[in-house]
Amino acid sequence: MLRALPSKIVYNTLVIKLDDGTTISIPRRELWDVRVQLMAEEDDEGLGNLGKDDVKTGVYEGGFKSWESSVDVVKVLHGRKGKGDASFSRKVLELGCGTALPSLAVLQWLLEDPNSTGALYLGLADYNPTVLQLVTLPNILLSWAQVTRKNSWEAEGELDLDEEVIKEFRASLESHHVRLSFFSGAWSPEFVGLVKEDMSSHASRLTIIGAETIYSPAALKSFAETLMSLLENMPDDDRISLVAAKKVYFGVGGSMEDFCEMVRLHSAAVDQIREESDGVRRAVVEVKMPSK
Repeated sequence: MLRALPSKIVYNTLVIKLDDGTTISIPRRELWDVRVQLMAEEDDEGLGNLGKDDVKTGVYEGGFKSWESSVDVVKVLHGRKGKGDASFSRKVLELGCGTALPSLAVLQWLLEDPNSTGALYLGLADYNPTVLQLVTLPNILLSWAQVTRKNSWEAEGELDLDEEVIKEFRASLESHHVRLSFFSGAWSPEFVGLVKEDMSSHASRLTIIGAETIYSPAALKSFAETLMSLLENMPDDDRISLVAAKKVYFGVGGSMEDFCEMVRLHSAAVDQIREESDGVRRAVVEVKMPSK
């Protein structure tokens, strides 16, 4: 994937105000820069996914856009990190990651902490491989560059990606014991098997994250079944997930209440841990499986 990156990435920065009054700045690749790359590569399918539609079922699942619920998850993760909560994991799987704001936040916190020890595993899954290649991976590089180039970093600009930068990036991840895995494709038993195989060699608690993944009845059912399959096959201490979404998706049929009802049918415990009423009502729930 690194070999397929362009020679430079144009970016802006999203500043998230956290609950304790501090902020986190997360750089993201500009969508117009993605469009320029797709035009140069004559990728008509990719260009079509950058149109007006947020989602095209079975074709494009909204990965180029940063969703509000992703910001909500960042705030939850920061709160747990600050409290030293044992459920703040160093092994994260983000389903439907897209721009991957929660994973980027976790990565930045690790890189910024001089006392950080132990490995970090980030699994990033999106329906579209083009999203992983054009947005997710570039954003990871941007987060890394922002931390390692603090003295010269600007909120908007370009990051040159020559061989030396890529070499430095890989060496930095290795020295910080960071491992990245990318998964593309529909949620399915095959997807679950692939993820389980990849994660099985990584000790420590896993937190599964999903933001804006239940926007329609079909998506809700598929996501819930995949999530439950992953949780049901984990060791007892690892069975935790954070799911963030709008309370109701008007016009398309998905809702947080329907999701909670579905996972409870699998004997999961669901607790609402955050609610946002600014704009469209949103919530973050924690899903836990009982001990076997």
